[in-house]
Amino acid sequence: MLRIAIDGPGGAGKSSLAKEVAKRLEIIYVDTGALYRTVGYYMLNHGIDPTDAPAVAGQLGNFTLELTYVNGEQVILLDGANVKDAIRTPEMSMAASHVSAIKEVREFLLNTQRDIAKRNSVIMDGRDIGTNVLPDCKHKFYITASLEERTERRYKELISRGQNVDKEQLK
Repeated sequence: MLRIAIDGPGGAGKSSLAKEVAKRLEIIYVDTGALYRTVGYYMLNHGIDPTDAPAVAGQLGNFTLELTYVNGEQVILLDGANVKDAIRTPEMSMAASHVSAIKEVREFLLNTQRDIAKRNSVIMDGRDIGTNVLPDCKHKFYITASLEERTERRYKELISRGQNVDKEQLK
């Protein structure tokens, strides 16, 4: 099986690259950041501060999280509901950042990510994919871009989804 890891900061182009490579190689693309966004989304929707590690850790067994594919596109199901669009806001980016700092969340999602990679040829993008999620992966890449380029990419992405964002605040 083929396993490819792409690491780097948000807005650097990891997802765009990974999606295109997955399409060309006909393998599964796994956006690991979407999993963290979903955990953050759950916490915010249940009145839990994503920076409150004990409260977040205490909720991890209270919901189901499933990564599936519809028409070749990754979809995240939270308790059976598609949250694909709801997790793509600046607020969810911040929530994902906060919950990803919690050890129990990383452990909770680590097994999900590794299980997908055991059963399928994959390309995964995110942070720490090559070092923690798929440490034995033979194909590892680190993608980066300047802060200005990353801000511009994320700004255009959010505007294209109809969201009203301030570029300087986003930066």
